[in-house]
Amino acid sequence: MTERSVRQPTAEHPITVTATTGRVVVRVNGETVADTRNALTLQESTYQAVQYIPLSDVERKLLTRTDTTTYCPYKGDAGYYSVTTTAGTVDDAIWTYEEPYPAVGAIAGHVAFYPDKAEITVSVE
Repeated sequence: MTERSVRQPTAEHPITVTATTGRVVVRVNGETVADTRNALTLQESTYQAVQYIPLSDVERKLLTRTDTTTYCPYKGDAGYYSVTTTAGTVDDAIWTYEEPYPAVGAIAGHVAFYPDKAEITVSVE
């Protein structure tokens, strides 16, 4: 196994994890697959903010774990899920860091959806 670098957030590459204000609803193929008021917003450097949703607020029966994995030196190893709705399956629509590095430890037990594979709505009510 090759040695992987582990990086810490810095002033040049900041990462913050904060509670999302409001409600986050995620639809795949027009079908609601997640609905929560307990999401976390992860803001990494200049990238678009990502909503991390508690897995307990996702329709688990629609998810299938895939063999896909990726690595982020700031967050750790990511696993993936496909989402199957009545309209069909969207492969690797979700990623999760089950054992994230301490700097982003709050996202453990949460999943994120790719914005090009799901409709993610954040509303303040």
